Amino acid sequence: MALTADVKDELTAVDETRNTVRAAELASILRFSGGLHIISGRIAIEAEVDSPRTARRVRKDLAELYGVRSEASAVSPSGGRRAPYFLVRVMAGGETLARQTGLLDSRRRPVRGLPNRLTTGSRDDLAAVWRGAFLARGSLSDPGRSAALEVTCPGNESAMALVGAAGRLGISAKAREVRGVHRVVIRDGEAISAMLTAMGAHKTVTEWEEMRQRREVRATANRLVNFDDANLRRSAQAAVAACARVERALEILGEDVPDHLAYAGKLRLDHRDASLDELGHFAEPPMTKDAVAGRIRRLLAMADKRAHETDVPDTQASLPPSAD
Repeated sequence: MALTADVKDELTAVDETRNTVRAAELASILRFSGGLHIISGRIAIEAEVDSPRTARRVRKDLAELYGVRSEASAVSPSGGRRAPYFLVRVMAGGETLARQTGLLDSRRRPVRGLPNRLTTGSRDDLAAVWRGAFLARGSLSDPGRSAALEVTCPGNESAMALVGAAGRLGISAKAREVRGVHRVVIRDGEAISAMLTAMGAHKTVTEWEEMRQRREVRATANRLVNFDDANLRRSAQAAVAACARVERALEILGEDVPDHLAYAGKLRLDHRDASLDELGHFAEPPMTKDAVAGRIRRLLAMADKRAHETDVPDTQASLPPSAD
């Protein structure tokens, strides 16, 4: 997705000088994009990333922070992958690096979540953890009903650790499992903007917010148009029904209709699309809409009473089939 690529390009350009923050980001990338492997009897670390810029950033941090040499290679798409990816591998000193970055504990056991020193670190460390996780396995969808900032996690423990890190940043995130795949998802628009800002994607968050605002304005306009259309349809249906009943009332009453009620009925028939307020303005002398409505109500009631007394169809019988 274009948005995801834009975010990752911007995040790989973040110039961080503090070694502790760089180490937190690197540990997160290795945790979410790679794993430990036994190659020729030695522990090796591999990280699979989807961008050559991310691969270069990982190799640079490995060399400058831990003095570790790494290998990098591009891998063609295969299996479920639709795009090529880049593999960074550390062979020599892999076990030591795994302990330093929190992939192994002091007893050489794999750490399934994230090291406590990362999840309990400073706000900058926590933001770096999220930046690394996003660079490794993150995605951002377009603003809208299904907008989401999402990170695919290697397991439930790492997902819960990432949720906790977001919580310490004051951002609400949720862990979910779908078909055996663990993910951490942020869906609220404000929370997505806050996380993008915390990670350092300032340019992308501005563009994302502009897109979100445009879509919200468009959605609001569409709702208003639909609302107005519905009101117009109801008003038109009501006017048709009222005119049909007034015509029938004048037929039933004939010459017995009082002049002031006949005048109100004629106003209704002469101005079929007008509102009650407009009918009042057309009257001579002008009347209030309540006065017009009252006269038409009395006209219909008098006609219905006469119809029931003479056993003929009342004003309701003249309504068109579509009227309620």
